[in-house]
Amino acid sequence: MHPAAIVDPTARIGAGVKIGPWTLIGPGVEVGEGTVVHSNVVIKGPTRIGRNNQIFQFASVGEDCQDKKFAGEPTRLEIGDSNIIREGCTIHRGTIQDQSLTRIGSNNLLMAYVHIAHDCMLGDNIIMANNATLAGHVKVGNGVILGGFTTVHQFCHIGDYSMSAAQAAIFKDVPAFVMVSGNPAKPHGMNFEGMRRRGYAPELIRTLRNSYKVIYRQGLRTAEAIDRLETMPACNEVQLLIDSLKASTRGITR
Repeated sequence: MHPAAIVDPTARIGAGVKIGPWTLIGPGVEVGEGTVVHSNVVIKGPTRIGRNNQIFQFASVGEDCQDKKFAGEPTRLEIGDSNIIREGCTIHRGTIQDQSLTRIGSNNLLMAYVHIAHDCMLGDNIIMANNATLAGHVKVGNGVILGGFTTVHQFCHIGDYSMSAAQAAIFKDVPAFVMVSGNPAKPHGMNFEGMRRRGYAPELIRTLRNSYKVIYRQGLRTAEAIDRLETMPACNEVQLLIDSLKASTRGITR
């Protein structure tokens, strides 16, 4: 711990944690072993940070949210393991109007100036490029890639392994695997190149391509598309797509 760091005596700091100069860690904060907190970082509690994370300078982690209804109630932030949180990121705790919790999974890369608002729930292996922004109550699945300056409206669901182009403005839910771009964001196929890189077999990719056509090329309502997809041969990836459609609360991006 650098002598110029300010760490509240009630904070719980794990073994091997490194804390840089002019960093402030407040009460109610827990930092897991092996995590590196660089200089000029502010971490407020209640916040629990897992193991082997890296938090770069000028990040603000666990701050009060920007919801006008927030009145200082005790809410939390939880961050998993092996995340990289780059310069200037802002991550807010939850509100009592939801679960009083903002949660970030593991192995995520949050590039510079990413904003994660109150009550967001993020999975694992996510990449959010510079200046990507989530409004409150957004859910982001595993393996999602959000391009730089992407903005996501409150309460949207971003399905597993989906992807947005730079400057996309997302106002509706994005199904699993689907790529979107534009303002407002519209679907432009699936992330087939990402599927190949993850080792998906050609037959599975064809199945998902056909699933996309069912949703977007046959003039079906979402409920009708779900019924059609459920008649297809069962596989985990198609079920993941079906589940993301069923979980939609705002309607899907079209």
